[in-house]
Amino acid sequence: MLPVFAQLPWYVRVPLGALLAALWIGAFALPPWWLGLPALLALALGVAAWAWRHHEWALWCRRGLKWGLPGWLFALQRALGGDLLAWGAALLGALVGFSLVALLESMLDRGIRRTPSVVQPEWSELAMAPVGPAAHIVELERMRWRDVDGDIDDPLGGPATYRPGSDGSGSYHFGSRRILDRLSPRCGFSPQGRWFVASTPDGRGDLLWDRQADKVHRLRGWQLYGWGGEQPWLARGLDGVPTSLHEVLGDKPAA
Repeated sequence: MLPVFAQLPWYVRVPLGALLAALWIGAFALPPWWLGLPALLALALGVAAWAWRHHEWALWCRRGLKWGLPGWLFALQRALGGDLLAWGAALLGALVGFSLVALLESMLDRGIRRTPSVVQPEWSELAMAPVGPAAHIVELERMRWRDVDGDIDDPLGGPATYRPGSDGSGSYHFGSRRILDRLSPRCGFSPQGRWFVASTPDGRGDLLWDRQADKVHRLRGWQLYGWGGEQPWLARGLDGVPTSLHEVLGDKPAA
């Protein structure tokens, strides 16, 4: 019930809280004083017992004691006759009772302060803490281009030949019967020979052939920048940002 009450808007909580306080005072003011006295003592005992362990329960016991004491004092002066002497006795009881409430509140506040709080890191620790995943520095090896005409020196040792055509482009023929056409004589291999790359005649992109997986990628607008290990990195133009083939293919499908 308490979490639901806390979630209500203020214009509902205020009248509802006032109504509950009035009902609580009336619960001590209407019955005889000797019926409300054990309840007040139980509330005071609850504040003292739960001050260091269950602070929420102790807070509600303190509220109940605070609002129940005026109602009980009214019942006490009514039992004494309601005259001036009865009101004096009630005021004396109010002085003693609210002094006891103040003592219990100080005990509760000390209990809250002694509760261990979460240790917050220093600002210097926050400044030096890593943000996001650890960075990985990739050192790229520059592509070694060559212009070929006829036989090609294949790092894997197989036969390879470039055959120029009549339209300014040519085709590459490999021993695995793989033919790559409409390409310029500018080509190269990855450091271990897994990848073969050749430029298009218009210079607007490169062709990549993964010889291990036997997959061909014609990447228009992308040019080979270098090798990260045995993986190709590409860029758009000479001053472009190097991007791995995996990221390039995520934006542009393979041919």
